[in-house]
Amino acid sequence: MNDLQKIYFENLKKSASGIWAGRILSQLEYAMKLSGTKEGKYDDVIEEAINYLNMQYEGEGVLSKATVLKTEGMISRMSAEAKGLKVICAAHAHIDMNWMWGFAETAAIILDTFRTMLDIMKEYPDFTFSQSQASVYRIVEEYDAEMLEEIKARVKEGRWEVTASTWVETDKNMPNGESLARHILYTKKYLSGLLDIDQESLKLDFEPDTFGHNINVPEIMTKGGVKYYYHCRGYDGHNIYRWKSPSGSSVIVYREPLWYNATIDSGIALHVPEFCSKHGVNTILKVYGVGDHGGGPTRRDIEKLMEMSAWPVFPTIKFGTFAEYFNILEGISEKLPVVDHELNFVFTGCYTTQTRIKLANRVSEAKLNEAELFSTFTSGFAGGKYPKESFEEAWKNVLFNHFHDILPGSGVIETREYAMGQFQQVLAAANTGLTKALRNIAVQVNTTTLPVNDENLSDTISEGAGVGFGAYDYGVPQAERGAGKSRIYHLFNPSVYDRSETVEITVWDWPGDMRRVEVLDKDGKPVKYQVLSGHLQQYHLAGDYWGHKYMKLAIHAEIPPCGYTTYLLHEKDTFDPVVPRDEPRVERLDKYVLENSNL
Repeated sequence: MNDLQKIYFENLKKSASGIWAGRILSQLEYAMKLSGTKEGKYDDVIEEAINYLNMQYEGEGVLSKATVLKTEGMISRMSAEAKGLKVICAAHAHIDMNWMWGFAETAAIILDTFRTMLDIMKEYPDFTFSQSQASVYRIVEEYDAEMLEEIKARVKEGRWEVTASTWVETDKNMPNGESLARHILYTKKYLSGLLDIDQESLKLDFEPDTFGHNINVPEIMTKGGVKYYYHCRGYDGHNIYRWKSPSGSSVIVYREPLWYNATIDSGIALHVPEFCSKHGVNTILKVYGVGDHGGGPTRRDIEKLMEMSAWPVFPTIKFGTFAEYFNILEGISEKLPVVDHELNFVFTGCYTTQTRIKLANRVSEAKLNEAELFSTFTSGFAGGKYPKESFEEAWKNVLFNHFHDILPGSGVIETREYAMGQFQQVLAAANTGLTKALRNIAVQVNTTTLPVNDENLSDTISEGAGVGFGAYDYGVPQAERGAGKSRIYHLFNPSVYDRSETVEITVWDWPGDMRRVEVLDKDGKPVKYQVLSGHLQQYHLAGDYWGHKYMKLAIHAEIPPCGYTTYLLHEKDTFDPVVPRDEPRVERLDKYVLENSNL
């Protein structure tokens, strides 16, 4: 197309207005893009059409319906090739969990958005809608059971696509590997039961706004039966590729070429010819709908898509799903370029802010690991019960706060308050489950070989001491279960390694002589120890806690992996003299002096 036709076309775009002008100019612009990928195959047709339009506009001052229809006839020989390229339009509502608002607003956003989508489905029988995140369906279940039944019906009909394989659209850098696996586990389990769908159908990880993607994501996805990945941020290379982890596991990825929040206009077709030519496909995926604060597609979006689908020199446009598009990509998967590195970072400052949320996440992951480990042991070997429902609910709280605007720290005060509240619930579940498991194991340990002294316990005051002690610092509560001068302690090791290190023990209301303390291992051999806190006053430790006194000892402990060992604290027959405290009244010269000719 020569420079004169280009000038004519640009002038028409600036000056001509109206529905019919927009229709023909959009088709001509698409036609130019298409011809450009075909080595100018249709340039002569396009030039003739532009000359005609320009002449008509100069003569009439408007591009009338008759002019447009005649121009479409002039370029009609392009129609078959134009329609050979296709756009699958997947409607979506991007909903941020507690981004710049609190949970109450999040719930309102979800229910309002879904009400709109269900109403639109009644008006437009071809319209389809896709929605990610298991957590949004959980909110519907809890706060609008009637709406859930409507959604289930649309899912069965095939018009409501569930695009979730994670509990939320999660950060992919800070959660540990176990957490990322739990996203898939609980999402598939929950949604398959809630919506009566096959777990195998949940094979898309939809993460449009996630700030970065670690290299092990494909490994975890494939192990969880997830095959496809959709994202927007963190990478600016290929739009369609195979992402491979170090193990060789890989997933098919579609990186959004435009943006995941979008309205519909004729511009959606302009990059189609170049995109399809570059990637060797004849179909592109268009994700549309107002998002972040929900909303989804509008009636105008739907009407515009229906209108453009009838234009003769435009791509084939249809309502569709992500599954349809990834099925197409599956057919060319062996030809896709391979990316074998992580896709990072965006908004790097987020990874250093809101440290309380980050601390809460790491503590929660560690505590649940310990609680599940010893609860498994107690249920499998000690007749205990595994608190499955309690742990599962705690995990869902942890997973919710992995959302890419919560854990990275790009939220507001309400975001943090809700996250920290859930953290308290997680700690309660983990600590109670872990404590119950440890106690159940401990009461079954044979301690008859330890030299426990017989004594009169009628005056003991240690019962009830230390309740809740240690929970503030995210530890297991250290309530006293012993009495008298002989106290038995079982120390547990949640790691998979042998551990030989110093351990702190809290002893409550011990009535013995501090000069005669002795700690023995399970074989009755003395163990090194040291008093850590409080002060000696008449050989009695004066640490106070809600009406009880305590002392803290450091002992050298050796504990097998994922196991326990036992120690005895008692009063021995002889005593060690108390070493007088050396008051620093003067500063004495060092015994050794280093000097040379300069110093």
